[in-house]
Amino acid sequence: MDEAVGVNSLPKADPVLERRAQIQRLVDIGQRVGYGLFGLAIVLFAVGFIGELTSVLVTAIIVCLVVGSIILAPAIVFGYGVKAANRDDREHGRPT
Repeated sequence: MDEAVGVNSLPKADPVLERRAQIQRLVDIGQRVGYGLFGLAIVLFAVGFIGELTSVLVTAIIVCLVVGSIILAPAIVFGYGVKAANRDDREHGRPT
C-alpha cells in the first residue's frame, strides 16, 4: 500500500489560525512602526531642546506623534485580541 501522497491528502490548515497569524504579523509591524515613531519624536525633541526648536522640528515631532498614535492604537487592540484568542484556545484544548 505504498501510494504517493497527493496534494489532496495533506491536512488542511485551519483558516482561523492562518488569519490570526497574519493579524499577529501585522500587529508586530504596527507596534514596531508606532513605537519607532514615538522614539523618533523623542529624539527630535531632544535635538530641538539641545539646539534650536524650529517650527519644522516641532511639525516633525507632532507628525511623528500623530502618525505613531494612529498606527499604534489599533495594533495594541488587535494584539490583545490575538493573545486572548490564543489563550482561549489553549484553555479549551483547541490546537493553536
